[in-house]
Parts: sequence; structure tokens; C-alpha cells
Amino acid sequence: MVASVTGFILIFKDLGLSMATIQKDNVTHEQISTLFWINVVLSILLLLITMALSPLVAWFYRDPRLTAVTIALAGGFILSGLTVQHQSLLSRQMRFKTLAFIEILSLLAGIVTALACSWFGLKYWSLVFMNLAIVTASMIGSWIACGWRPGWPRKGTGVRPMIAFGGHLTAFNLINYFARNLDNILIGRFWGSLQVGLYSKAYSMLLLPLTQITVPMANVAIPTLSRLQHDPERYRRFYLKAVKLIAYVAVPLVVMMIILSKEMVLLVLGDQWRGAVPIFRILAICAFFQPIGSTVGWIYISLGQTKRMAKWGMFACPIICLFIVLGLQWGAIGVAASYSIAIMILFYPQFSMALRHSPIQNTMFFGIIFKPVMLGLLLAMPLMIVKFVFSSLSLIGIVSLEVLCMLILLPLIAYFVNPIKKDIGEIIVLAKSLLVGTENHG
Repeated sequence: MVASVTGFILIFKDLGLSMATIQKDNVTHEQISTLFWINVVLSILLLLITMALSPLVAWFYRDPRLTAVTIALAGGFILSGLTVQHQSLLSRQMRFKTLAFIEILSLLAGIVTALACSWFGLKYWSLVFMNLAIVTASMIGSWIACGWRPGWPRKGTGVRPMIAFGGHLTAFNLINYFARNLDNILIGRFWGSLQVGLYSKAYSMLLLPLTQITVPMANVAIPTLSRLQHDPERYRRFYLKAVKLIAYVAVPLVVMMIILSKEMVLLVLGDQWRGAVPIFRILAICAFFQPIGSTVGWIYISLGQTKRMAKWGMFACPIICLFIVLGLQWGAIGVAASYSIAIMILFYPQFSMALRHSPIQNTMFFGIIFKPVMLGLLLAMPLMIVKFVFSSLSLIGIVSLEVLCMLILLPLIAYFVNPIKKDIGEIIVLAKSLLVGTENHG
């Protein structure tokens, strides 16, 4: 419950200044120091705002315990503010292994803290202290790994363009947050908790595997593309290879989610969530577009065009909201269908606008995603036949058989279809280079 409030406030946690540090071609110690203190002051303001809102949170959810919980969680804002610029510098230096190591250690610290608190009978406070332990460990790890220490803020350091960059990025995130959450708000308001529960479960289950692709890729791609912003040829090659990698990973996943919608929902969530099956199936249709669509942000951010990014958000948000409202009369299924249609309609103009002022042409981009789509079609038919023939198997039996078929079909198609074979060879090289934290951008 508190997460919904803190989640909204966290949109403003660094005003996009972390990305400003990563994106800028050359930054000075004075600039980073100034941004560091801006982040600290901003964190204090967010802490005070959250503390002031904590009684309202408790009143809204009719639970007086949430006042103290909200205030405690808000303490993490200060720790996050002290970490922002250090992690940005680590990303800027392409030290992705270090960042991953810090993240893993922080998570372990949180888990150990939660277990210790549970042992001492602290109940729900275990989750609060887990969150605080994670951000504390992240701050300590980032300061040790980075080695940079802030100086005092100064005037005339040239941070105004960086603040403007971050402000436009924050504006887009705010617009996007509203567009991405309106569906749950309206379904809950007009159709009740059952429908919104089915919708949110289906959407969360769909989003979980996709974010495992997009978030790590974004963490690597944005710093890399930012370093290549003045080298159009290498920028273009890296971006198209990265999109190719996402597409070839996402397509088989989406095909499986569409074909095995019923089996996956019942297996993961249980029979009581059977009503989420058609919602999950409809949302899965547009799942191909979302991970690829997320790469639009890479272009805007790496080229310093967050003002144009905010303008796109102001154009796309009303369209998405309109489609959600139009589908609302048919409940959660109608919203899922209308939302999916909106995402698919916006896919072409989304990229057309972003690529217009980039080194990448529309024909290059859409040519890249054609072959992964062809792979999806080649996979879909035999998988559907296998499911039909062996429909009498148990849920786990059907899923296991389909996964086995996928593992057999993928190398066969890659071997016999030369264009796909060539693409997969390229993305294997890219994936290996990303894993070791380097990229030759060739």
C-alpha cells in the first residue's frame, strides 16, 4: 500500500540528473559535485513531503500503522540521494560488473536483515528494514567502488543544461507513469477489486520476464550509446545489434506466452486465477512491441534529446488514455484489448519520431525486426500443433513438452535459414561482449 505512494514520489528522486551525468560527453568534478548536492537537497525535500503525507496515507488505507511505516521508508530517500551520482559515474565508466556485484550484495544484505528481524518477531517491520538495508548497502558499496568524493557546490559550473535535460526526462516519466497506471485505476473504480486483481496479476506476470530483458540491456546500452553519440557509424551498429538481440530473445518468449497462456497462468498463479487467462493472452499479443519500444528511450537519452522525448509523451499519453477509456465498458478484457491496440498503433510513429534526428534510418530499424518476426511465425505453427496433439497431458507436461520443442526448433531454424543464422551469430558475439563489460561496436 505504501509502495504506491513512494513509487510515485520516486519519479522525482533524482530529477533525471543521474542520466544527465551518464549522457554528457564531458563532465567536470565541479559539475558532478553540484549535481550531487542538488540530489541531496532533493532527497531531503522528498523525505519531508512524504513525512507530511504519511498521516493521509494511514487515513486513506484506514491503518494507523502506516504513518510510522511511511516515515521509515522515506528515510531511504536520503540514502538514495547520496548514491545517485556515484552509481552514475560507475555506469559512465562502463563498470557494469561492479554495479551488478553491488546490487547482489545489497540484496543479500536486505534478505539477511529481513530474516533477522523476523527472528526477533518484528513482523511487517522486517520488510521495512529490508528496504533500508538494501539502500544502505548500495550506498556504502557505491562509495567504496567509485572512489569519487564530492566537493562543495559552485555557481557557474555549467549544470543548467544538465538540469534541463533531467527536468524533461522527469516530465516524460511523470506522463508515462500516469498513462501506465490509468488502466488499474479505472478498472478498480468502475469494475471493482476482482477485475483489477485479475488484470494486474496478468499484467505483472507478463511484465516480469520482459523486464529481465529490457532493464539490464538499458543499463548497458544507454552509457554505451552516450559514449558513441559523436560517432554515427558505430552508434548505428551498436543500436541495431542491441535491438536485434532484444527481438530474438523476446519473440520466442512472446510466442510461448501466447500459445501457453492458459497453462502458464494456471501453473504459476493457480486455478483461482483462471479469469486472468484471456487478459494475459490479449496482453501477450502486444508484448513483442513493448521491449523493442523501450529502446526509443535509449535514443532520446543518449543523444541528449529528452525535450523531444517529453513532447512524444505528451502526444502518446492522451491516445493511450483514450483507448483505455474506450475499452473500459467491456471490463478488464476490454481494457487489455484497447491498450494493446494503442501500443501497436503507436509503434511506427514512436520510432519514426525518435529516429528522425538520429544516425539510424527507419528502413534500417524495421529491416532489423523483420527476421525475428519471421522466426516467431516459424516457431508458432509447430508449437500449436504439438499442443493440440498432446492436449491431454497435464499442465506441467504440456509446458515441458513445448519448451523441449522450442529448444529443438530454435537451432534447427537457425541452421537452415541463413539470414536468421547470420543474425544469431552476431547477437551471440554482442551478448558475450556485454557479459565481459566491453564492446568493440563493430
